[in-house]
Amino acid sequence: MKILVVDDDALVCKSLKVLLSREKDMEVIGTANNGAEAITACRTELPNVVLMDIQMPVMDGIRATRQIKLDWPEVHVMMLTTFKDEKNIRLALLAGAAGYLIKSIEVTSMAQQIRALMSGSRVLDADVLKQLTEPTNREELEQLTPREKDIAGLVAEGLSNREIADQLYISEGTVRNTLSVILEKLQLRDRTQLAIYYLKNNNI
Repeated sequence: MKILVVDDDALVCKSLKVLLSREKDMEVIGTANNGAEAITACRTELPNVVLMDIQMPVMDGIRATRQIKLDWPEVHVMMLTTFKDEKNIRLALLAGAAGYLIKSIEVTSMAQQIRALMSGSRVLDADVLKQLTEPTNREELEQLTPREKDIAGLVAEGLSNREIADQLYISEGTVRNTLSVILEKLQLRDRTQLAIYYLKNNNI
């Protein structure tokens, strides 16, 4: 399989290229130092897997992942970073990353995870999985106004925008606009994710 390594640390790129190239079924076809270079490399080399850092100059890894998955949906993106906070994890997965590993992982384990990624599995570091399954921080929930909480609860009950508008005596346009604000605040993609989020934290 063809692998592209994306990291603004030249030493990381060089080390991963040497170490992963020792795997018989892997070929590091290139490296990039930021998200923009990664997109260019995908255009010219079309790798099977992109190992993507998050914080980089010019274009960060999350923006680059979103663009790569839009242009080349068949490319598998594995985030490889030092960040393991829930915000970055969620943004990366929403952007289209199918894997999220922490840089402290051993290369042998990384190779195994890359193979799992290629087979269609979602690959998450143990610390990352813990972040996603633990209850959400109350500070994040308290970002919502009382009206936003009401709408989130009704979405979780399966009501449509029209039904929510009728129940709360507001316009359907207000519901739609408020829902967009809620999704932005909680960094969720759609009402389905909002419903799951609400049910997971049902005292919102």
